[in-house]
Amino acid sequence: MTSVMKGTRHGQWCCVLVVLLAVSLTACSPRQQGLVGNANANAAEKVYVAPGKYDKYYAFLSGGYNGQVSVYGLPSGRLFKIIPVFSVDPDSGYGYSEETKSLLMTSYGFLPWDDSHHPQLSMSNGTPDGRWLFINGNNTPRIARIDLRTFETVETLELPNSAGNHASPFTSMNSEYVASATRFSIPVPNQDVPISSYKKNMKGILSFVKVDPKTGQMNLAFQVLVPGFNYDICHFGKGPSKDWCFFSCYNSEQANTLLEVNASQFDKDFTLAINWKRAEAYASSGKGKLMPAVYFHNMMNQARIASSTKLDKAMVLASDQCPDMMYYIPTPKSPHGLNVDPSGEYMVAGGKLAATVPVFSFAKMLQAIDSKAFETTVAAIPVLRYEAVLKGEVQNPCLGPLHDEFDDKGFAYTTGFISSNIAKWNLATRQVVDTIATYYSPGHLMIPGGDTMKPSGQYCVALNKITKDRYLPTGPELCHSAQLIDISGERMKLLLDFPTVGEPHYAQAIASDKIMGNSLKIFDLSSNGNPFAIKDASDAKVVRQGKDVHVYMGCIRSRFLPDNIEGIKVGDAVYFHVTSLEQDWGIGHGFALQGAQVPNVRVMSGETRTVVWKPQKPGIYPFYCTDFCSALHQEMQGYVRVSPSGSNVPLCWAGGGDSNCK
Repeated sequence: MTSVMKGTRHGQWCCVLVVLLAVSLTACSPRQQGLVGNANANAAEKVYVAPGKYDKYYAFLSGGYNGQVSVYGLPSGRLFKIIPVFSVDPDSGYGYSEETKSLLMTSYGFLPWDDSHHPQLSMSNGTPDGRWLFINGNNTPRIARIDLRTFETVETLELPNSAGNHASPFTSMNSEYVASATRFSIPVPNQDVPISSYKKNMKGILSFVKVDPKTGQMNLAFQVLVPGFNYDICHFGKGPSKDWCFFSCYNSEQANTLLEVNASQFDKDFTLAINWKRAEAYASSGKGKLMPAVYFHNMMNQARIASSTKLDKAMVLASDQCPDMMYYIPTPKSPHGLNVDPSGEYMVAGGKLAATVPVFSFAKMLQAIDSKAFETTVAAIPVLRYEAVLKGEVQNPCLGPLHDEFDDKGFAYTTGFISSNIAKWNLATRQVVDTIATYYSPGHLMIPGGDTMKPSGQYCVALNKITKDRYLPTGPELCHSAQLIDISGERMKLLLDFPTVGEPHYAQAIASDKIMGNSLKIFDLSSNGNPFAIKDASDAKVVRQGKDVHVYMGCIRSRFLPDNIEGIKVGDAVYFHVTSLEQDWGIGHGFALQGAQVPNVRVMSGETRTVVWKPQKPGIYPFYCTDFCSALHQEMQGYVRVSPSGSNVPLCWAGGGDSNCK
């Protein structure tokens, strides 16, 4: 009885405490809610871009497994455009139209997909200049170049002797080169060998692609044979280190199975430092070897028609033939990220299995090379002593440190994938001064100009891999996300979450005024160099050449010219060469045909795009405009009559030019 009473009194006191606590919390909540509300209002004000106003920055986010590049505005987080690069695009017809198919040609044939990771803006004097954006294809090694006047892919270059083009396509201070390296090592040249012979037969490759300073055209200048590690990220030096390029690499164990265990045995892996100027001189002086290597170079010409060139040789340098060109720096542990600070003096690596972030000194590296402070050599590449190059370590910044960027105030920012946060630390003292939670598991982060000589100190974007509860659920698959963080003050402040397209890995941002003024509004119809273009409605016609039928079609609000076509037969190949006769900014037309094996193709003012249709059976087939262009958009349509093979129905057309259907 006594024990029961004691329990009852205890329970009564607990109830009283709970009630008092609830009253206390209720009494505090209006003030707390007011503080939270004020903070949210302040954040909303900072990211609000009024209707008709423009964002301060363009942000270019890789699409990861969708193979594209997404364009957002900052600070609003508004999505402006998805630029098709390595994957066919049913929105625009990229990769389906005859003018763009060749951009997806490789030594494996036409490949309609790739995995895009790291956009990189072209630079002049160590800062983005707004001319081009480079992006890597990770799966089938390629680099693409996007023209930022049109926001279109205009060139793709396949990289031979490579597999897993991950450490790519990072650019030198004046975009003389973009560099790439292999994540996966393979035999060079590739051949049939036992996988178990990895250590003996598998090699890595660094690729240096020369960029024409006026046109942007890319050419593979030379490659460098390196030990078969996994090369992950690359950055060129700046200022005093501008002639050098640095690659993070892991799997120095050279494991070929169960890498999560077998590639995590050593306490340190490496950062590879290569003097690219010296490598360039070795290649020019004949120290390299021209190796057979089949790869494709695809270019859009001035007529906006892509063509492919098949190449069959690559210049390859070997470390044992090119002394004093490369050095390994021991780096803890399984390094993923690597960046060079704005001064060019410090190289910062992120070992995803390490508790520290090492900061290496370029000046100390040169001293270590001069004094031959080597631990050992690997494949004739000296390994520098860790302490001889180390400036210091950032202790316990986060769990799973991955990537780093820099601001304009002497601070660095590091993502913690496991701890789901970003750590801000002082580059000079290597002391952590602030952390902020992210939602969740950030990979890369991006500060506008954060990998250049003149970074901004206003915003940081966390590129998160997991969203969980941040948005309305959409079934088993959830979107990835970005978070905009204010870094202008002492403490970081979260301003905005916005969902992203695909799986962004890295991103770049540039002040909008560096691009806006050069943005092309229309394609000049009078300069249209496509041989199948028409310049006036009277030029519309249909021409048969054997079983090939060419439709010289115009489109303008709100009709196709011609819009009735007869005399097409089963077994024909019908080429619809659709030219927009518009000369108005932002006015596009689409062309879609019932039963066609290709999707909608969109045609912007003044340009020509071609789709091929091979009708399978007789009948009447409608076509129409898919891009709502005017009040009479629904009336913008036409018909194709298909007759049996061998039919004597004459070829005729109506609705444009010399209509001859009776």
